[in-house]
Amino acid sequence: QVHLVESGGGLVQPGGSLRLSCAGSGFTLEYYAIGWYRQAPGKEREGVAFIGSAGISTFYADSVKGRFTVSKTDAKDTVYLQMNSLKPEDTGVYYCAARPDSSGLWYYTDAAGYESWGQGTQVTVSS
Repeated sequence: QVHLVESGGGLVQPGGSLRLSCAGSGFTLEYYAIGWYRQAPGKEREGVAFIGSAGISTFYADSVKGRFTVSKTDAKDTVYLQMNSLKPEDTGVYYCAARPDSSGLWYYTDAAGYESWGQGTQVTVSS
């Protein structure tokens, strides 16, 4: 397992934007596929965006498609989740998760396959 650190959460008005970051503590994410998940109070955890280790293949939940963008830096040390046109229903704790993958080709949507999880960052969308 690896230690992940998320940052960038906060309070934003509907229609606003936030950028979340996920970094490895003391290591690069170069050979890890990353998933972003969120959990709202009283609701099940939901996968929202996924990216393969090469930073090329991505997948989005229908609820965020066209509004969220997941990306990996060229140095492969940080993964971002750019969230635009935020809605109150986007409120929740956002987690990044990592699983080793040297192929670079695939994203993974099954939460059970992720070995490491960050501590989460709170996103609140409210006027």
